[in-house]
Amino acid sequence: MPTILTMSTTEIWQERASKVKPNGNIFIDGKSIPSASGKTLEDFSPVLNRSIANIAAGDSEDVNKAVASAKRAFDSGIWSQMNPRDKKAIMLRWAELLNQHRDELALLETLDVGKPISDSLAVDTRNSARVIQWYAETIDKTYDEIAPAPRNALAMVTREPLGVIGAIVPWNYPMSITSWKLGPALAMGNSIVIKPAENSSLTAIRMAELAIEAGLPEGVFNVVPGLGAEAGQALAKHMDVAKIAFTGSGPTGRKMLQYAAESNMKQVSLELGGKSPQVVLSDCTNLKLAAETIGWAIYYNAGQTCNAGSRIIVEKSVKEELFSHLKEFAKNFKVGDPLNPETMMGPIVSKVQRDRVNSYLELIGQNNEEVVFGGEKATGDDLYIQPTLISNVSNTSRLAQEEIFGPVLVAIEAKDSDEALKLANQTEYGLAASVWTDNVSKAHNFARALRAGTVWINTFDALDVITPFGGFGASGTGRDKSLHALDAYSALKTTWVDLS
Repeated sequence: MPTILTMSTTEIWQERASKVKPNGNIFIDGKSIPSASGKTLEDFSPVLNRSIANIAAGDSEDVNKAVASAKRAFDSGIWSQMNPRDKKAIMLRWAELLNQHRDELALLETLDVGKPISDSLAVDTRNSARVIQWYAETIDKTYDEIAPAPRNALAMVTREPLGVIGAIVPWNYPMSITSWKLGPALAMGNSIVIKPAENSSLTAIRMAELAIEAGLPEGVFNVVPGLGAEAGQALAKHMDVAKIAFTGSGPTGRKMLQYAAESNMKQVSLELGGKSPQVVLSDCTNLKLAAETIGWAIYYNAGQTCNAGSRIIVEKSVKEELFSHLKEFAKNFKVGDPLNPETMMGPIVSKVQRDRVNSYLELIGQNNEEVVFGGEKATGDDLYIQPTLISNVSNTSRLAQEEIFGPVLVAIEAKDSDEALKLANQTEYGLAASVWTDNVSKAHNFARALRAGTVWINTFDALDVITPFGGFGASGTGRDKSLHALDAYSALKTTWVDLS
């Protein structure tokens, strides 16, 4: 059993980071192998400012091998037809192994994407194990149906696994989002091929190794890292893939629909991000709590969160007090070395993403926007962008409408609650939203009227596997998590028996 160092010091984490030698190979049929072409990608760590691994650059040949392995496993019935109690036992063992290796996985996650080690430990690794455990428990508790047919017939409705699932996951929460796809897909008896983001492949590979150690049959879970235009496109177009589950950008999500139409009309589920409003009404009396929660909702993970609360819609009468509390919050929000357990926010994941955030900071002032705090661009090798609040923002501007994916919060003033609701819904996205008010009736009415997949009242980012996650509009289709995700990875079959 690995040594648990969860409460370790910065020095111990730095020492472990200096010695890490992760596996960057493709994982197919239970084996770790190089890419067919022999090509690799440099895995550059924003924490160590250097390469930490060579990641196999998978392409269509590797995807073909992985899908063939997954299909063989599925067709053999070794997993798809396994006794439910045995499948459950394997997934529970897997969840336990994920917990036992929490420190190792957390370090890989932090080194890959730059999130604080405390978050990788307390949130990403812990929740990923919980998701696998939770879906394991559903396996022998999910019942099929008997329809109310006439007495001379028996009509059964059963869930059938789809076959081979292709899952493409992003770099901002690699382990968490991978578990959201794996849990329900495997619980329903499917096989799966994961294509992680090219700059955050390490935890998916390690999760697959631990799955085999837990007893998951070879071929049921495969991992092909590589570029999206090569491995990702090949997976989405593959004729033997029954479904693509994609989390990522809107433009790429649209390509997934196109690839499905060009191939076998496979099912597609999409989670494509958002521009989530945090509405603060004038009757909210605990503005300090609101400010602290709003701050966490945008600056957590350096704003690189699909449902980040990146827009404040605030009534004019409480704006200045709210801003005052936000300034105090930002002053005490520790930005620094992700290997320091006290750090609250680390660097942006890459220079490419940093420069994207910088391009939005350059827009400040073009339409009379004002910086309340932060706003400085990072240059050179610096990947740290400080928490930023921009006021006097027009809700129709790029700053208010486009997903920045960085620690940048924009504030839009509303004259009353009716205008606040209109402004909140004035976006192509609909992933999440929150409303802050002391009026219970107003809170419920507001929540009903907000066009978002998740609405929080007097809180934000309260997430668990027990509730579905997904959005409306440009935020995508389908839902991750909860029992509803089981339906997304299965097909309903009607069997009608004539008893006459």
